[in-house]
Order: sequence, then C-alpha cells, then structure tokens
Amino acid sequence: MSLLSKLSPADGSTHYRKRVGRGIGSGLGGYSGKGGKGQTQRSGGSIRRGFEGGQTPLHRRLPKFGFSNVAFETKYEIVNLADFLKVKGEINPETLAKAGLVKKTALVKILANGEVKSAVTVKAHKFSAKAKDAIEKAGGKVEVLGL
Repeated sequence: MSLLSKLSPADGSTHYRKRVGRGIGSGLGGYSGKGGKGQTQRSGGSIRRGFEGGQTPLHRRLPKFGFSNVAFETKYEIVNLADFLKVKGEINPETLAKAGLVKKTALVKILANGEVKSAVTVKAHKFSAKAKDAIEKAGGKVEVLGL
C-alpha cells in the first residue's frame, strides 16, 4: 500500500524538543531558560500570591474591623420617579420588569429622583420617604409589598 508509506504530519504541527542546558551556543544553556538562581529556578518553586519574602504580608498588617453580612443582605433594585414615564398604567414589579427597568424576580425600591406628573398607584417592596410623599402629593397611592 503506497498510501501508508506516504503519510506524514501536517506542516507546522510537529516541533523539535527543546534541549536545555546543553551549552551557551544552544541559546538555552547556563540556567536553561529558567532565569536566575534559587527558589524560582527550582521545579515546583513558585511563590504564592501575596508573599513578601518572609516579611509580614500586607493583608496581615492592616487592621481588621467591621462585619459583613453579604450572604444574608437584602438587595433591592432601584427605580426612580423619573423612570415612571416608561411605564403605562399601574406600576408594580411585573410592569417594571416588562419595561426592562428591573429583573423579573427583583425586590424593588422606589427613590425620589425625578417627579410624578400624574396620579398613579405604585406597588413596590420599599419606598424612600421623599418618594412616598411625592407620589401622594400627585394624588397617587403607595402600596408596600411583602418581602
């Protein structure tokens, strides 16, 4: 079978193995392409992130304080009064999601950036005091939804 004797790898797919440490003329003599001496030259001798050569690292020198309750915090998506112009009719989390202002499952908080032009019923999970006043002054209603 002449076909089997003609088989060869595709052009550029095979490379010569680098022979390191075989003299200066090879280009990879001396330190064998590993750079300087010591720990970084050794196999497995990587220095971990944040290591400062035995000096107490920065993350241990700085004071620790406060408390973070990130795992259990309640996250609200913010909607301003100015955004009400993009929604027709009653304003609630579903209509805000259809208008693309919040995610479908989000808890919604209304803030008082902007003004209310007409009397609207607004249902949300939380309101700022100024937003509540502005909606009620315009003749609208505010309903707080449960979490």
